[in-house]
Amino acid sequence: MGWGIDWVSSAGSDFNRDIGFLNTREELKPFLEGDIPVTVEQNARMCGTDAGGYVTEGPGLSVYARSDGVVYRTYVTSARGLEPAMAFYGLLDRTPRGRDEQGSEPMWIRRHDEYADTPDRSARA
Repeated sequence: MGWGIDWVSSAGSDFNRDIGFLNTREELKPFLEGDIPVTVEQNARMCGTDAGGYVTEGPGLSVYARSDGVVYRTYVTSARGLEPAMAFYGLLDRTPRGRDEQGSEPMWIRRHDEYADTPDRSARA
């Protein structure tokens, strides 16, 4: 669209670790040795990794403001706090079956061409 948006990347730095969005497997050991949610296992497989690889670096959103040459972190959230940025969650939450996150079924959200391979859900209503 020809928009010019200034941005920076944390690639190749310790920034994500410093702000708490990156953890080691050792730090996550209690979670990884416990009952891992089925959706985490499914997401990991779809990403070509295991649960440990999937959860070591999590998504996060930070907002910064610069005033008189000083940078301030004015807001931070991660995990479920990011859901407002994903508009489809709010829409799904208002439907009769909601997100329909059934652990025994295939991943509950799929690409448009992956729905044909799933069982007919209308029979279970």
